[in-house]
Amino acid sequence: MYKHILIPVDLADPDLARPALDTAVTMANAYDATIRLVNVLPMTPVMLAEYVPPDFDVQQRKSAEEALAIIAKEVALEGRVSAVVRQGGIYHEILEEAKAIKADLIVMSSHRVGVRTYFLGSNAGHVVRYANCSVLVVRR
Repeated sequence: MYKHILIPVDLADPDLARPALDTAVTMANAYDATIRLVNVLPMTPVMLAEYVPPDFDVQQRKSAEEALAIIAKEVALEGRVSAVVRQGGIYHEILEEAKAIKADLIVMSSHRVGVRTYFLGSNAGHVVRYANCSVLVVRR
């Protein structure tokens, strides 16, 4: 049923992705699917650019790629897990990556609902609303 599963990972809180990872691995095993981990780095605001080292974005990307590689190794799916780091708006880049890999399922963890996310909307909410594929939001 599902062949390409996308899992957004917030490296600021990688444990938050654990329920989504566990669920996606179970589904990938059931359907012989591939898993793609994606992390989205925010753009460095122009007003801060002069205060950070010139290679700040490169360092951030390298650090994120290394962290995703560690998570990918922990996933017990030989040769069926890949990872990518994108830069930009979080939900926009998740949706773009889903489109790029022709994902038929996005599995993501959700933060606990609170007043802040109720009024402003969350990244998970945006992905659910605008994704062209199925989205499974896993709560802790």
